[in-house]
Amino acid sequence: MQRINLLSPRLANQIAAGEVVERPASVVKELLENSLDAGASQLDIDVEQGGVRCIKIRDNGTGIMKEDLSLALSRHATSKIVTLDDLEAVRTLGFRGEALASISSVSRMHLTSRAENEQEAWRVEAEGKDMAAAVRPASHPQGTTIEVRDLFFNTPARRKFLRTEKTEFVHLEEVVKRLALSRYETGFRLSHNGKQVYDLRPVTDQLHAEHRLATLLGKKFIENALTLDVEAAGLRLWGWIGLPTFSRSQADLQYFFVNGRVVKDKLVAHAVRQAYRDVLYNGRHPTFVLYLELDPSTVDVNVHPTKHEVRFRDGRLVHDFLFSRIHKAIADVRPESDAAPTGMNDPVGSVEGARAADITEQSALPLSNRATASSMDWMRSATNSVGTSEVRGQLDGMRRLSGYAQQYVSSTEVVDPETGEVREVAPLSDVGQNENPFERSESDYQTVPPLGFAVAQLHGVYILSESEQGLILVDMHAAHERIVYERMKAAFYQKNISSQPLLVPINIAVSQSEADLVEESGEVFGAFGFCVERTGLESVMVREVPVILIRGDVEGLVRDVISDLSANGVSDLLASRANELMASMACHGAVRANRKLTIAEMNSLLRDMEVTERSGQCNHGRPTWAHLSMSDLDKLFLRGR
Repeated sequence: MQRINLLSPRLANQIAAGEVVERPASVVKELLENSLDAGASQLDIDVEQGGVRCIKIRDNGTGIMKEDLSLALSRHATSKIVTLDDLEAVRTLGFRGEALASISSVSRMHLTSRAENEQEAWRVEAEGKDMAAAVRPASHPQGTTIEVRDLFFNTPARRKFLRTEKTEFVHLEEVVKRLALSRYETGFRLSHNGKQVYDLRPVTDQLHAEHRLATLLGKKFIENALTLDVEAAGLRLWGWIGLPTFSRSQADLQYFFVNGRVVKDKLVAHAVRQAYRDVLYNGRHPTFVLYLELDPSTVDVNVHPTKHEVRFRDGRLVHDFLFSRIHKAIADVRPESDAAPTGMNDPVGSVEGARAADITEQSALPLSNRATASSMDWMRSATNSVGTSEVRGQLDGMRRLSGYAQQYVSSTEVVDPETGEVREVAPLSDVGQNENPFERSESDYQTVPPLGFAVAQLHGVYILSESEQGLILVDMHAAHERIVYERMKAAFYQKNISSQPLLVPINIAVSQSEADLVEESGEVFGAFGFCVERTGLESVMVREVPVILIRGDVEGLVRDVISDLSANGVSDLLASRANELMASMACHGAVRANRKLTIAEMNSLLRDMEVTERSGQCNHGRPTWAHLSMSDLDKLFLRGR
């Protein structure tokens, strides 16, 4: 019979270290959080061999008193909470009092500190032993220095699981990056093997904050980001969200902070994904650095050993707040908007510039037939096929125009709201095919729409137009696809989603908890034209489905929605699946490449594109137009000659 034994303090600490100390990056995270909680305004981090051989962190915080030094290395010893009320409203990054004890049990740790208003500094050492440590005097300015050497020296099995020096340092650098993004008022210096990696000074204004973002996340992010600062219902959301054109193939540029603590929360991820879902390609991920501030008593941070997860008291309120504010910020971006993305207020005039309207790496992609060639290749191919002199003649004609307006014309193609089919109709414009587009009456010189007026069709794919700001190049297929898609969506949702009863209802076997969930969430299905009823303890039945999804995998979709509801409490799969189907239909129904358009048809397309963007449905997930200046075109044509 096995007897019950009391674990020794050393073994208990090593077991706890398995939860807290996964790799050198974990050590750096815990120590930096302690320094930030101590009010440090400057942090110096020196590491060797990816942090395995040595981690040294110095801060200028309040320090630790002599009487508390040895106690600081004991388990469950902390200065951050005293009562349960403190735990329910935690405002500090750390609070459990396990970090120093766990780290000292698997390394050789030296801690030197001088408390505020004290004349002497004191030093304590621990080398994987029990917590009885001798305190001796030392020389040190106000603050604390912690040196951690030979990590996992007494647990070789754990050390074997560490990766290469480069990999471990990448993880460690990411930890420093996250904390530097969470505390702009604190300076950070990071060195690896004696070589300085970061020297981030304390931030005093918005310009310096953007400079830190550019240093940590790259200049491209800040050049393609929108600032956000909104507040409602006791919640404040601020930070930067990337334009959908700056999406990534991986979710590696997403930082979300709750009361200064970096978190990875499913509810937050779902809200952001839902806000971007209609403007991103499948498989692409948005970029953002966002900060949510709320009453600490409404969020529980004590749900995970590494404190990476949180639980909101009113998760639905937080989810809806995040979704609505981010979605509105994206939808408010317009071609004629005066608010340029952060760091992009330079005037138009350089193709190499970083303004959103210029050709960036992302917006140039559809303008070169999605090829990997230079963003200027389309212009060279246009001059080769049309003729340099002919195109330059058109540009010379445009220069003679100071501004003009053309009467808006109706679309030459309409969408059947019942079937979603696109059929062509006669142009409803007074402008004929043979009319000279440069001849305007005096009454036409009034206002110019944001996307200007068409003057030529290039390479059978692009519409060249002139606006008050210069020249605009439009991908006609992508633009028309978006127009058709938005019209189909409007027809679909404004009719309250017509349903069709099934001749043979679909019976689905589910678990009892899933059946309960369906019974509680009937309005979620009903809002999209589904009629799903509970028919037994572990079964549900689908009696009606929306017309647009009648040919889909109904059972699989219902199961996916139930799973989503179970995991997140909300689900957008029904809307997403309907939108995907309509997007596919719009792609097939949109005008194809190499179709010759008249001036009237091109202007009609530009008009409809402007109306679509004004309606609140932005199209920055699939760029349809790019803004060029005259001087840049002169340079481009000279290169192509």
